Amino acid sequence: MLLAVDVGNTQTMLGLYEGDRLAESWRVATEAERTGDEVAALVARLLELSDLGFEELTGVVLSSTVPLLVRSYQELAERYAEAPLLVLGPGVKTGIPILYDDPREVGPDRIANAVAARERYGAPCIVVDFGTSTNFDAVSTAGEYVGGVLAPGVEVSMDALFLRAARLTKVDFVAPQTVIGKTTASALQSGLVYGFAGQVDGIVRRMREELSDSAPAIATGGLADLIAPHSETIERVDPLLTLEGLRLVWHRNV
Repeated sequence: MLLAVDVGNTQTMLGLYEGDRLAESWRVATEAERTGDEVAALVARLLELSDLGFEELTGVVLSSTVPLLVRSYQELAERYAEAPLLVLGPGVKTGIPILYDDPREVGPDRIANAVAARERYGAPCIVVDFGTSTNFDAVSTAGEYVGGVLAPGVEVSMDALFLRAARLTKVDFVAPQTVIGKTTASALQSGLVYGFAGQVDGIVRRMREELSDSAPAIATGGLADLIAPHSETIERVDPLLTLEGLRLVWHRNV
């Protein structure tokens, strides 16, 4: 079985693939200081939930925006799983031309998203990934990764607001019943949901002007289910898109 791991700045997604089928998936908090032993202990506990052990793993494919954790997953693969590790980065075959001025600057999760979106939804397409930052990535009609937009993420923006405004308190990330809030909490929730939905729609429309009016927008990431229903441009939500991209990259390199 293949273990696909997408390490983000805030959360880590792990998926266990049996062939092309995603058998299990988990989302955990990212802790940049975790050692290889700690990562192995975490993965061992997750595998136990499916009555599996390290001996079941035939490979590990990794995307990481936290450089410190790459070594930890190398130790996991070498010492515990005794399985080959593929780290998505420069020199890895992705099957998609990358037209960034310096391809090394593109986050591996963004490439994985583009690979999976092109495979599942065709080209052109736009991926909106709601993570620590909100990433917008574009695949051209010719199936090339052509670049994108990086914006502050939902949680980062709200944390900054609460830090600067002493009288505002944190609220649950849920959609309010009405746009016009009758309480401070509902007003904040309205700004969160409809403000970010409006941001998404504005950016996607401008990207379509440069890319193609027919490019579907696919949302992924931890808060996609919160924002996407209130967006006029997002057509699909695919929470496991990055893991699927990692699976595809693995099979293009083994």
